[in-house]
Amino acid sequence: MKKLLFAIFCMFASGISNAAVDNTLVSRAEKYLNSITGLSGDFVQTSGARVDDGTFAMLRPGRVRLDYNNMPVQLIADGKDLYFFDKSLDQITTVPLTSTPAGILIRKKIDLQNADINVVETNTDEKTFSLKLNLRGQEGLGHMTVVFDAKPVKLNSWSVVDATGAKTDVVFRGLKPKTSFGKNYFQIERHKMVSTSGGDDFYD
Repeated sequence: MKKLLFAIFCMFASGISNAAVDNTLVSRAEKYLNSITGLSGDFVQTSGARVDDGTFAMLRPGRVRLDYNNMPVQLIADGKDLYFFDKSLDQITTVPLTSTPAGILIRKKIDLQNADINVVETNTDEKTFSLKLNLRGQEGLGHMTVVFDAKPVKLNSWSVVDATGAKTDVVFRGLKPKTSFGKNYFQIERHKMVSTSGGDDFYD
């Protein structure tokens, strides 16, 4: 389960692609992403036959939070690192935010054309357009695709395909601008402490 959830955010790179890239679409996505300060809404995650849902929030630069409705887990980025927090085990797994797609979407300045981000393919239809991308220098490990509504431009969904070909889709619903969050909203609140009498105690 931990591997499945971390696959949403852990950055996978794709190999060399000969697909066409429409720089107009790249520019539209870049302009939109740089215009966002904060968002909140819901998400639905699908991986194989498993479907999970929950709430989503982001605040640029650097902060993201996903809470799952049917599992005692969180994904939180505090501006530096991305944490997977299993509340039931009081267990935290950490990866650098710079190695994740979340890091790409919530940078202080998002540059999709001249930085370390490699857009390898773009696609469009009547209602949406998408960018397939990776971080340069990480070839051969998979890819990430970000989908946007076309009119007006808005984050729609993203999908991650890992090195084994396993695909995880995350679709966003009801996203609205939001910049006011609690002081510690993007921090893990741990509810377990070591007892001096032996064993573990929990507190609220």
